[in-house]
Amino acid sequence: MVQMKVFMITKVSSMMRLTAISTAGVAFTLWIVLGSAYAQGTQGVLPPSVRSPHPSTQNPAVLVTLEKLKQWESELSNWGRWGPRDQRGTLNLITPSKTRAAAELVTEGVSVSLAHFVSEEEAIDSQTFAPTEHWMTNIDPDTGEVLFALDAMSFSLHDGQLSHMDALCHYRTERNGEKVIFNGYPQNLDEHGCKDLAIDRMGPGYVTRGILVDMPLLRGLDWLEPSTPIYVSDLEDWEEFAGVTVGSGDVLLVRTGRWAKREQEGPWDYGGGGAGLHASVLPWLSQRGVAVLVGDAVNDVQPSGVEGMRRPIHQLTQVFIGLPLVDNGYLEDVAKEANQRQRWEFMVSWQITSIPGGTAGPFNALATF
Repeated sequence: MVQMKVFMITKVSSMMRLTAISTAGVAFTLWIVLGSAYAQGTQGVLPPSVRSPHPSTQNPAVLVTLEKLKQWESELSNWGRWGPRDQRGTLNLITPSKTRAAAELVTEGVSVSLAHFVSEEEAIDSQTFAPTEHWMTNIDPDTGEVLFALDAMSFSLHDGQLSHMDALCHYRTERNGEKVIFNGYPQNLDEHGCKDLAIDRMGPGYVTRGILVDMPLLRGLDWLEPSTPIYVSDLEDWEEFAGVTVGSGDVLLVRTGRWAKREQEGPWDYGGGGAGLHASVLPWLSQRGVAVLVGDAVNDVQPSGVEGMRRPIHQLTQVFIGLPLVDNGYLEDVAKEANQRQRWEFMVSWQITSIPGGTAGPFNALATF
C-alpha cells in the first residue's frame, strides 16, 4: 500500500487541495470538497433526482418516512457507546478476536482487489466534484522531453469511479441550530477539512471477516436495474442461500452489478438512479453489528423512496450509528472468486489512507480466500 507524506495543503474555491508524496516518489493532489455533508435530507452539492422511486418503496410494509427516521435517530444511536471522545464508530466492533477469526478463513491464499480507481474519462460518473488529472512533473520546458519518471495526480476523494471510505464527518445533522456529526461532535469544517471524525482519526487499518451479498446472482441476473431496492428480506434470503449469517464486526459487501452494467451498457447517472439498500434495512444493519458497509454504487437505492431525504442510509449510518460506508467498491472480481468456490465469506484487509482532515479516503482493500 502507498505511504504518503503531506507537504502542501491549499484551498481553492470551495475545495481543499491536499498534495502529498509517496515513498515511491509519486506525488498526489487530492481534492476534498468542503461542506459536502448535509443534514436532514438537504441536498448540498447533490442535484435533486429526476427519477421516480421504485413503486415497492411505497408499500406500507416497508415505507419509511421522515418521522420514522427521526425515531431511529434515537433508537439506533451509538453516541457515547465507545466513550465521549470516540472517533471510530462501529470500527470498534473489529476486535482482536474478530481479526484472528478472520485470518482462519484464509485457506488458499488467493487475494482479489475490492478497489476501483479514478479515470480521466469524460463521463457522467467520472470526475465528479473535481477534475481528474495525471501529469509528468519533470519535463524540459524547451523540448517537452520527459527527463525523469516522476509524476503527480489530482482527483476528488468522492469521485464517482473511486472506491472510497467516507469519514464520519461527511454527513451531519442539526441540534439546537448547530451542525453536529457522529457522537455529538460539532462539524468544524475549514480550509483544512474536518477537525474531528476525519479519515485520519479512524485508526491505522483493519482485518476482519467480509460477507458478500450478490443480489444479481440470487435473482439470476447480470445486474440489478437502476432504482431497484434491496430489503431485509433480500438480505436474509441471501444468508439462507449462501449459508452465512452477518454478525458483529463484519464488513458487509452488497453487489448490485453496477460495474458489470457499466461495462456492457456504458455509464449512467447511478447517483440519481441506482440500485441499493432501502432505508428499511437500517435497524437490521445496527442489530447485526455491521462494522463497514461496502456498496458498488452509493449504497442507498436512488431515488430513496423516502420523501424529503435523498440518502437516508448515508445519513443515519454515518451520523447516528457511526457506521463507515464505502461507495463505488469494485465487487466483480470477489463475486467471481466467491461463486467459483461457493463460499461468500473471506478475510478483508485494508489500511486507512490517513489524509489529515479528509472527508474520505481511497479504499484499497483486499479480499483473501
